[in-house]
Amino acid sequence: MNRIIRMYFYGILGAVGGVIAWQASNILGLSFTNSIYVSELIVGGVLGLSIGLLIGLTEGILTRNLVAAVKAGVISGLLGAVGGVLGLPAAEGVFQFVGGDIAGRLIGWAILGLLIGLAVGITGGAQLWKGGFGGIIGGVLGGLLLESARNMLSQPLYGKAAGLLLLGAAIGVFIAMIVFMLSRAWIEVTSGKLKGTEFILDKFKKQDGPSAIIGSDALKSDIVFPDPDIAPQHAILQGAGSYFYIKDMSRSGTFVNNKKVEESKLSNGQKVRMGNTEFVYREKR
Repeated sequence: MNRIIRMYFYGILGAVGGVIAWQASNILGLSFTNSIYVSELIVGGVLGLSIGLLIGLTEGILTRNLVAAVKAGVISGLLGAVGGVLGLPAAEGVFQFVGGDIAGRLIGWAILGLLIGLAVGITGGAQLWKGGFGGIIGGVLGGLLLESARNMLSQPLYGKAAGLLLLGAAIGVFIAMIVFMLSRAWIEVTSGKLKGTEFILDKFKKQDGPSAIIGSDALKSDIVFPDPDIAPQHAILQGAGSYFYIKDMSRSGTFVNNKKVEESKLSNGQKVRMGNTEFVYREKR
């Protein structure tokens, strides 16, 4: 699955999250409290939860990993809710202080995008700051699109719907775009059920940092291949600062460039095979 298609799915699910947020905020309304800041806090939490949850589900859906989808969706939804709770009241305060300048609103959407982007970094293989950076860009640009939609459409209800759809889509697209543009190491699956899928390895590259376990068990592995010939925990990818090495943990074996190995340093372009799945190790210097 190439990166354009991945950005498409992140954008679509982010947009769906925006539509859900629109419906939820309509149900809540603003009449349950006399304080605009309390209202913004509650509605912001709902918006962040909806958009964050759907964006968080994306990676697990693309890799057919239900466990990863649920885990990432929950974490991203909760952090998105925190972003909304913090961002929207803060944005309202700035908005009122500077006399209605749109920059105040954008601060809130940037905070929302930041927290959702950080969640993508926590649950995936990207470094935190890359997901957060993409989220900030998506939040700011999505906020601009939201305000434009509100101003262009005469019906406030439709303007809000279109705006939140565009906001969710922008956050999703830019998180996926920035994470992959700045990625330094990844694997690209070239055969098997996940052919075309890429798994980023950036956060595993640090020496003495966390390792990435490859296997078929979603509860025991970081990179999961739905292949019955792959062991639940088949191999370990360990970073060494400037490169990775792979260590076999299976009975059936791990093959690097068609040679069975117990442990091997990986170089850019090398092919790794386990079970009926093959992937290529990629890196940028």
